[in-house]
Amino acid sequence: MQTETVVIRCAQCRTRNRVPKQRLGDRPVCGKCQAPLPTHVVYDKPVVVTDTTFQQEIGAFDGVAVLDIWAPWCGPCQMVGPMLEQLAAEWAGQIKIGKLDMDQNPITPSQFAVQSVPTLLFFKQGKLVQTLIGAQPKANVAKVIQSLASSG
Repeated sequence: MQTETVVIRCAQCRTRNRVPKQRLGDRPVCGKCQAPLPTHVVYDKPVVVTDTTFQQEIGAFDGVAVLDIWAPWCGPCQMVGPMLEQLAAEWAGQIKIGKLDMDQNPITPSQFAVQSVPTLLFFKQGKLVQTLIGAQPKANVAKVIQSLASSG
């Protein structure tokens, strides 16, 4: 029987810590520096965002959030999806990643003048701070996340 775990990055020393999900309520600490790990809500997978839930999921999120605007018919969008799954797991507890289907939810993309998919919108404390258009390598997306997460 395999225990399901999440990887939580320490806010103090940036070390990645693997924590069993059933132990999140035990107030885990970083294995390196012993600082408490952020476990109040751990987003280790992208969340589905709609026009109705955008404000609640992304706009009101107190931290760094990435919104993937995609479409089911888009080949490059299908390539970006697994990479975002990996980043969500790697940055669990530090950022939030959302996915919004542009065909089903046209209002949010129009608010941000999205004209092509995939488009990644980066938010900090609910404010749009950066946009990446097109399928991007994981290193490019991770660089933006790192920059936003490390800036005060």
